[in-house]
Amino acid sequence: MTERAVASTQGPVLADGTPWPEDAIEVARVIDAWGVKGGIKLHPFSSDPQALFCTKKWFVQPALPQAGAVRKPGAPAGAAAGASAAVPARRASPAPDTRAPARLSQPALLRVKSAKEQGDVIVATIDGLDDRNGAEALKGARVFVSRSAFPTPDSDDEFYWIDLIGLNVVNREGQALGTVVDLLDTGPHCVLRCALPAGEAPKPGDAAERLIPFVSAYIDRVSLAERLIVADWGLDY
Repeated sequence: MTERAVASTQGPVLADGTPWPEDAIEVARVIDAWGVKGGIKLHPFSSDPQALFCTKKWFVQPALPQAGAVRKPGAPAGAAAGASAAVPARRASPAPDTRAPARLSQPALLRVKSAKEQGDVIVATIDGLDDRNGAEALKGARVFVSRSAFPTPDSDDEFYWIDLIGLNVVNREGQALGTVVDLLDTGPHCVLRCALPAGEAPKPGDAAERLIPFVSAYIDRVSLAERLIVADWGLDY
């Protein structure tokens, strides 16, 4: 299956006493507020984001800090000293509130009221989140779902990408081809990216990985229990 959950992170017990799931998988990011009544907009990591729809519990962590981000310095105090004497004194208008909304600072649980696809994004409403400021506070938050909540694949030859990461790959002769570190979605099919086994040097000019199409023509068997993939693939391909 194409549900690409890309990261697994174990977190602490949340403020309300809810334990962070040991099998939490990162499946989306909050990219903005949606509407004025507390809705949020998410960027899913999959073109078929069923993991977001199969549970009413989304676990969130604060956004990762941007590398190289710096705080803009404020204007120096007392700028243009003496300038106030050149014009009549007048009552100052209140300065506009340009402060950025507070951001999520610790892991939390979101209880989902509704979620639906809207173009390339997901829009959702959250229990207890009733205004735009609260929604904007979640901007950038990382969204996790328990792996145990994922829907069961429709057939025995469908797999979630996250379940394939870390599996060992061998060929029909039992020769080690590598370990799955990622998958590439080429459109027509997926491709396994396999880190080369220890002791196998890459060919000159090649990356230290082996690419194997994840299609029935080349994949004989996948066993999640054995953490093994058997492929019709040669060491010299």
